[in-house]
Amino acid sequence: MHTSSKSSRASSPHLSRSPTPQTPLEDLFGSVPTSQEYVLVTGGLGFIGSHTVLELLKSGCNVIIIDNASNSAPDVFSRILKSADLHCAATGQRCPKAEWHEMDYRDEPRMRALFDAHAVSALQPRQTNIVGVIHFAAYKAVEESIRQPIKYYQNNIVGLVDFITLLDEYSIKNFIFSSSAAVYGNLPDGRQYLKEEHVVHEAEAYTDIDGAARHSEAGYSGITSPYGRTKFFGEAILFDIAQSDPSWNIVALRYFNPIGCDPMGLLGEDPAGIPSNLLPVVVRVMKGETPELSIYGSDWDTHDGTAVRDFIHVCDLARGHIAALTAIQAGKINGGFRTFNLGVGKGYSVLDVVSTMEAVSQLPIRRQFVDRRAGDVQLSVAAVDRAKVELGWHTRYTLVDACQDTLNFLRMREL
Repeated sequence: MHTSSKSSRASSPHLSRSPTPQTPLEDLFGSVPTSQEYVLVTGGLGFIGSHTVLELLKSGCNVIIIDNASNSAPDVFSRILKSADLHCAATGQRCPKAEWHEMDYRDEPRMRALFDAHAVSALQPRQTNIVGVIHFAAYKAVEESIRQPIKYYQNNIVGLVDFITLLDEYSIKNFIFSSSAAVYGNLPDGRQYLKEEHVVHEAEAYTDIDGAARHSEAGYSGITSPYGRTKFFGEAILFDIAQSDPSWNIVALRYFNPIGCDPMGLLGEDPAGIPSNLLPVVVRVMKGETPELSIYGSDWDTHDGTAVRDFIHVCDLARGHIAALTAIQAGKINGGFRTFNLGVGKGYSVLDVVSTMEAVSQLPIRRQFVDRRAGDVQLSVAAVDRAKVELGWHTRYTLVDACQDTLNFLRMREL
């Protein structure tokens, strides 16, 4: 039976029933870790976090989830475990361990107690069996960040600094940061593809898509929301830390627009409250919970007048974190800090996505055009060469796959 404690002492986590893994992990860690090594995932019950936790378990990693369940359904953890069990049964492998601590990552006393509980030994109280951290715990709604900037800076920046300080104390220095294409600001309006070199934290020479030699100065231009600024500042802070201390290995993954869900249909995008991402709103319209879809702007300079985004299947995005962790463990992160775009490299308009969902579901989706949202940009499409070359990562799923998987998740939830 899963139990939890909300005291400031070492919490009794929600635990999986699963034993330790038996499958080879050389590809992930460079050497086979002990059965007690863990990857810590903050915000691990959210949309991207839950899919990444599932991919970690499928890859043979033991996982510790930190999530206060403020933006997720209460049964997400059990659905992660069920999905992992189904995968392990199908592949013949034994599932790793998973534990969920229902708390805020900013709760330092409880985080400290958790790290103490994962100490390698009483003789090494500041050495834990946590071999890496993936940090998802951040507020992420662009419009809300414009209305409540202090809330975003407090959690996304102050919380990050305090968290990194604590990790440093316990020598947990393999860190994957959940960043965003929002760091590019309004750059998309002048470029077909966004390269990591377009926004950097130190001066950098590079070759652009057109083959021309370019030079980037550190900094950013035209970020359109406090949310985007928190992601840029977060990257800058982590870059400075890696520069000052070479024992840190940090990857910042710049997400484009995740959609879809795990094909098994047990996990999906099911946020608490009113969703802001496209497909969850489309699903609500299809279910009759929302009368129609509001499309923000019909006068963008695109093929159909609606904004264009790089929509990436969330399972591909989740696998990007596994690839980044692999690169860290293999010592492939140059200078201790590296940014990577995670996208498909192709843009689809909002109407493209709606039309694809209509075709897959055979249902009409009512919509209306409304004014543009504050903070939106016209075009945002990733250049993905760096992730392909340096991480060996590429996408597997299509827009049709994402819509089919979302529909499957919707049907599974109705059973």
